[in-house]
Amino acid sequence: MGEIFDINDTAKIPVGIAKLDGQTDLPAVDVPEIIIITGMSGAGRTRAGATLEDLGWYVIDNLPPRLLPAMAGLVTAQSGVKKLACVVDVRTREFFQELMGILKELDDNNTNYRILFLDASNEELVRRYESVRRPHPLQGGGRLLDGIMYERNVIEGLRLRSDVVIDTTTMSIHDLARKVRNLVTADGEARVHLTVMSFGFKYGLPVDADHVADVRFLPNPYWVTELRHLTGKDEPVRDFVLSIDGAQAFANQYVDLLSRIVNGYERELKPYVTIAIGCTGGKHRSVAMAEEIATQFGTLGLPVRTIHRDLGRE
Repeated sequence: MGEIFDINDTAKIPVGIAKLDGQTDLPAVDVPEIIIITGMSGAGRTRAGATLEDLGWYVIDNLPPRLLPAMAGLVTAQSGVKKLACVVDVRTREFFQELMGILKELDDNNTNYRILFLDASNEELVRRYESVRRPHPLQGGGRLLDGIMYERNVIEGLRLRSDVVIDTTTMSIHDLARKVRNLVTADGEARVHLTVMSFGFKYGLPVDADHVADVRFLPNPYWVTELRHLTGKDEPVRDFVLSIDGAQAFANQYVDLLSRIVNGYERELKPYVTIAIGCTGGKHRSVAMAEEIATQFGTLGLPVRTIHRDLGRE
């Protein structure tokens, strides 16, 4: 268990899970997108919602089902909200009983939505609740397991309607985040965003840098009279810096090294990475090198922006 599966592919379905006719995985669709996150309490709905929020989705937790059509109506290609995720579960108590009727209403209105259902074994759910010392929302005055079994009966019909079921029994919260991210991220879509920043050491190190490179090993264009008034964004300075023996090789090898590291950041769910390139004043060498490194990362298909923190401070 602990695997994500396409319920149209019986080869991927874990033992004990039946194929559900007419249901699909979460395919890439044109915006706007709506996902309803539901499932067993303690199975990871909050983490799934947080993962989508980190990916730029507008996430609403503990939404009463009656409000689903209104929220769906706000999601249009023209609005600021193009990707909406709603966490709907039994915490809404009697309102949850309306959910199946609300889903039919969404279907009648041709609303494009998908249901992501999170599940876990009873034993694992008991362990998780006991570790945080909180009661199950349907436990009442009974045992924890009574609440879990009651919830299973209440949401079984919803589970059968779901597009994707994720069993989180053996998953860590990071495993679940990776699975959710992979579901909604199209193949080839970048998951790490790079910022390449130039800076001057005399103004201090950038506090938010993940990697810092020092290019003060290169001759300083400041001491070349015709280049002193220019910056690393100007072609004469750029050509001067990159023509220095070892400069272009440094840029090439640095990008090659960091491109491998970026793959690790993607795997470890770090979506934003800042690379800082420093020289003495942040005007010539670091600016030219930052521009070159950013250009090379761009050719690799990564979203990258360039910031020159100290340009103009001298």
